[in-house]
Amino acid sequence: MIVLVCGPPAVGKTTIATRARERLAAAGTPFRLLHSDDFSRRTYDRLYAAVAEAPGEDWIVDGTFYREEWRERFRELGDVRLVHVTASLESCLARNRARVEPIDEQGVHVIHREFDPVDADLTVDTDRATVEAATEQVVAAIERWRSGGRTEVNSG
Repeated sequence: MIVLVCGPPAVGKTTIATRARERLAAAGTPFRLLHSDDFSRRTYDRLYAAVAEAPGEDWIVDGTFYREEWRERFRELGDVRLVHVTASLESCLARNRARVEPIDEQGVHVIHREFDPVDADLTVDTDRATVEAATEQVVAAIERWRSGGRTEVNSG
């Protein structure tokens, strides 16, 4: 299974992806984790190559994936689930300013504005859900998907 965690910058993707992986590993369901921030160029090509080189592994891949073409390319790899993490532009800007290494605010604006529509298996609104609640939603969805459930869930 490949779980793509997508959303605008500073929405909480990395925190949620990391905590979900930790929770799943503690429960005996290990996932490999990749963050787009680990790559400085050709990010989505490199994320794709890493996952494609390990068929049969379970992955959580964290990146904005704001272009539909980047998300769709991963679907070629098999069982791909999409978790869309959302928040208001104002929340993303405030969280970005609080980062140790914030990104250029113009980038936050552009990605938030130009985000292609997402056909998500799960949508989590971090304006309405705490990090703990959002992580719980993602873990519960992954456990359901692994057991064969395919119900789309949108929650806050």
